[in-house]
Amino acid sequence: MNSRIKLVMKSGKAILGFKQCLKALRKSKAKMILIASNAPPLRKSELEYMAMLGRTQVHHYSGDNTALGIACGKLFNCSVLSILDAGDSDILTSTKE
Repeated sequence: MNSRIKLVMKSGKAILGFKQCLKALRKSKAKMILIASNAPPLRKSELEYMAMLGRTQVHHYSGDNTALGIACGKLFNCSVLSILDAGDSDILTSTKE
């Protein structure tokens, strides 16, 4: 999963953060959101609800927010990652259940 996230950050378009993710969900621009395992439950449920309304995929990332930030190539924590364009990565098709 980490290699796919790195490829999205390099070739596609993604945004980090709770507020930016909510904006992308409201505008129906987000194709998928990844939520870290230690994200606050209230924020997690709010994101899941907005994603359900917008028919957006939700993936619960197995690592915590520090691991998600490192997987994105950033040196800070990130609890939510929103993918707008997958680029060369197959992350949108590979994570469908």
